[in-house]
Amino acid sequence: MPDGPIHQHPLAYLLGVEGVALMRAFAGEHDEAFTRARIDEVRALVADPARWGDAVRVAPLTVAEAYDGWAPTYDEPNTLFEYEEPVVRPILDALPTGVAVDAACGTGRHARHLAALGHEVHAFDASAGMLDVARRHLPGARLDVADVTALPMPDSSADLMVNALALAHVEDLGPVFAEAARVLRPGAHLVVSDTRSLYLGSRRYPLVRETTDGRVGYLPTWRHGVGEYLRAALAHDFEVLACVEPVREPLADDDWDPPEALDPAEPPNPWTLMAFVPTATWATYLGTPALLVWHFRRR
Repeated sequence: MPDGPIHQHPLAYLLGVEGVALMRAFAGEHDEAFTRARIDEVRALVADPARWGDAVRVAPLTVAEAYDGWAPTYDEPNTLFEYEEPVVRPILDALPTGVAVDAACGTGRHARHLAALGHEVHAFDASAGMLDVARRHLPGARLDVADVTALPMPDSSADLMVNALALAHVEDLGPVFAEAARVLRPGAHLVVSDTRSLYLGSRRYPLVRETTDGRVGYLPTWRHGVGEYLRAALAHDFEVLACVEPVREPLADDDWDPPEALDPAEPPNPWTLMAFVPTATWATYLGTPALLVWHFRRR
């Protein structure tokens, strides 16, 4: 985890998006009119700095603190689910039923699906708040607080493990794969989905969240590359059956709805800031991976 607070300025994010869009234009992806429009937009952004407010310093949160606060709204419409589930669910649907572990179950969306398929489900999460939500929908499953590197399961006891949208919060993938190798039987399957950063060019992807007691901070998050995953998986006797990177698609026109002004009491929110520069945003992110999905098998 980073040592302390990070410095975030709304204008820095906006100019960063414009900069990446201009780089893609410089590489030949966009024409002269687009380039001139982006330069004009940059001039307008810096000409009115008061509109964007001052920078803030945001302190780090633990995974449990961040997700306990997020739990009540986590299942509200989430674009990542729309990218992930069409890839992950067919993999799960094709596997034989058995003992299934959801190693970072959150509110239990994959655990519910596994239970409906007939698996004996054991689900774990670092957040008690997320598990409270999951229990409402999974009365017959085992749900416990546990870390992905220390699952309360016997050796070689599971046929399938799912780890969805969680490993970005783990800096070192090695212990996670070591634990998966311990719990899974030879021939068992491991399905992993991971987010891709919204901060292109940085390995970090801090998620700003509010805790149950009203504190606002950021959840340390890392972008793990394909090479990192392969090194961790191969070192712990997994083979790759599939790797898919769903790419970002345009939002509908009515999704671009910037507020009249930013709230100076709130840390910068990329999803809000994107709406101020929609053309640059999609020139930056369109066609880039939204997720990384893996299907591994234990040798």
